[in-house]
Amino acid sequence: MKKYMILLVTIFALMLTFATTINAEEESGENQPNEEENTDELNLAENSKSALLLERDTGKVLYEKNAHEQLPPASMTKIMTLLLIMEALDQEKITLDEKVRVSEYAASMGGSQIFLEAGEEMTVKDLLKGVAVASGNDASVALAERISGSVDAFVQEMNEKVEELGLENTHFVNTTGLPADDHYSTAHDMGVMAKELLKYEEITDYTSIYEDYLRKGTEDEFWLVNTNKLVRFYDGVDGLKTGYTSKAKYCLTATAKKEDMRTIAVVMGAETTKKRNSDVSQMLDYAFNQFSTDQLFKNDEAVSKLNLLKADNRNVDIVTDESVSVIHEKGEELEDVKTDIQINKNIELPLKKGDQVGTLTVSLDGKVLSETDLVVNDNVKKAGLWTMFKRSMNEMVKKD
Repeated sequence: MKKYMILLVTIFALMLTFATTINAEEESGENQPNEEENTDELNLAENSKSALLLERDTGKVLYEKNAHEQLPPASMTKIMTLLLIMEALDQEKITLDEKVRVSEYAASMGGSQIFLEAGEEMTVKDLLKGVAVASGNDASVALAERISGSVDAFVQEMNEKVEELGLENTHFVNTTGLPADDHYSTAHDMGVMAKELLKYEEITDYTSIYEDYLRKGTEDEFWLVNTNKLVRFYDGVDGLKTGYTSKAKYCLTATAKKEDMRTIAVVMGAETTKKRNSDVSQMLDYAFNQFSTDQLFKNDEAVSKLNLLKADNRNVDIVTDESVSVIHEKGEELEDVKTDIQINKNIELPLKKGDQVGTLTVSLDGKVLSETDLVVNDNVKKAGLWTMFKRSMNEMVKKD
């Protein structure tokens, strides 16, 4: 009898312990929010440490995962390098046909390269291909030295641009993305940089190339193959930049366009190229399957005229500095979308092409959807004294 009593007590104690354990786990589950359910319900980028999906024109974020986590961007750094290169071309600091002499330092770059030789001369256009297609570290350094005089000066301009764009979690110490202390970014910041780069729509003429040749027809002919395989295997993808180091793992900032909708997808920290491409493809599928855009203005479309009494040319187009759209879920119709043009007061002359002179605001039901800079489409100089005299006389005649 005593043995049975001991056995019953033991069984009761075990049952009590088991029940307590179950209750503790359930309470823990109730008190600890399920991160996947609460912050990543779509689970589009399960293979990556962080991710971002946005629509280019509006900047609307369609999906994000740990998008503000600071991580090494590897060669996605070259998105900022490409942005400064395109700005230099736009400002005519360099030209596509200009030949750049390669320094010993540029030729010494390791990692991805197009195998430039010290003293070799190559056109800006071919160097740009080398950066955009093959992720050439040597090509990016050669262009940086040409634009800014030195790599250090160019990197300073990169960080100044970071500040100008309001990016709080990015800092660069080189133009290439080669491993370095204090060199970091985020999926969010890379998406913003890509959005800015895509203002120069011609960049996709380079980033969409799957294969090409440098020094074609010579004994030093070099075959370029795009490191972004989605350019070939995902319809609509025409850029932008891959990245890999042992610390950063596999990264990709991709862009795709279907009809009038352009999206940007960023993933960082995937274990393999297959997983990286899978995450990006899922994000792009989601964007194009669930959303549509209505384009209101194309990039560089004239919306008004600049008419200043003291300008030598009183008939200069005011244009949008990027394409302007509204985004909505498929099947949804947006009514009462309004646009408002505001021209700056007290505009000072002279003006350079691209100088901001106003703002285009898009709103729906009183809520601002987007604000886009309006810029002059040509240089505007001050009028000469004789021109001003004739205009003043004409104005007096009109009043009479």
